[in-house]
Amino acid sequence: MHADILDEAAEREQQMIEIALANRKPPQMVYTGECHYCESPIDSGHFCDADCRKDHEAMVWAASQRRVV
Repeated sequence: MHADILDEAAEREQQMIEIALANRKPPQMVYTGECHYCESPIDSGHFCDADCRKDHEAMVWAASQRRVV
């Protein structure tokens, strides 16, 4: 039991943060040094330009819309 209600609230907040971090989903994309769409070499990020990012997002969306029987 805590002497101060604020100490207890701070401890519970910290517990909730730790639980949320433990249960978060891992990032779906990992930096590979290549554009995830056209595989061109890149220095940072996941795509070489906005067009590749847009095309990749459209491809992922289309794949999610396909029916799996």
